[in-house]
Amino acid sequence: MALYAIGDLHLPLAAGKPMDIFSGWDGYVDKLEAHWRRLVKPEDTVVVAGDVSWAMGLEQSLKDFQFIESLPGRKIILKGNHDYWWSTKSKMEQFFAKHGLDSLQILHNNSIAVGQAAVCGSRGWLFEQGEAHDQKIVAREAARLDASLSSAGKGLEKVAFLHYPPVFGEEITPEIIDVLRKHQVRRCYYGHIHGSGCRYALNGTYLGIEFRLISADFLGFCLMEIPEKPNKS
Repeated sequence: MALYAIGDLHLPLAAGKPMDIFSGWDGYVDKLEAHWRRLVKPEDTVVVAGDVSWAMGLEQSLKDFQFIESLPGRKIILKGNHDYWWSTKSKMEQFFAKHGLDSLQILHNNSIAVGQAAVCGSRGWLFEQGEAHDQKIVAREAARLDASLSSAGKGLEKVAFLHYPPVFGEEITPEIIDVLRKHQVRRCYYGHIHGSGCRYALNGTYLGIEFRLISADFLGFCLMEIPEKPNKS
């Protein structure tokens, strides 16, 4: 029962907005499917860390989620900045049930046990240089992450998944870092970063937390397997 993760699928099947106009994204849906079917078994779990579909609403997103449903494994989905289809957790779960999307689960103010790990997370937030420090948004995202981590079952390792990186180059979102440290999180996986920006992404340890970038193009559209235990440091 393995745990995998990948972010930023940007599926175009519903909205007709393919990403292969960008360098490195040619044939990406076929590549993603081939890697997924090669690696993932029915008993495995995949965390999809936001920016799942270009659809503008739940009903429009159906083709993209039917594609994900057709792939092996349980899928845990969290919100990205381009997930305009996102709704309330109850409405999304009703939509999944209505259309037989039985392998999909939403990660939003909750946690989901996978083996000895508690999968926790939120969209997060990134303060980009020159932009206003939006305290309301970051406070809300920090609270959602705190709720998710607080819900983890006793004895499980809290593994965090975010869409936005809390550390990127010289930019840091301290409110998110503080929540991770409060809950003694040792591993955090994030997406959002693409192309040349990946050179500035943190793939290493910061304040005792191991960070890894899992955006689809950075991974070559091949899912990252999450080790059962964190690296010793």
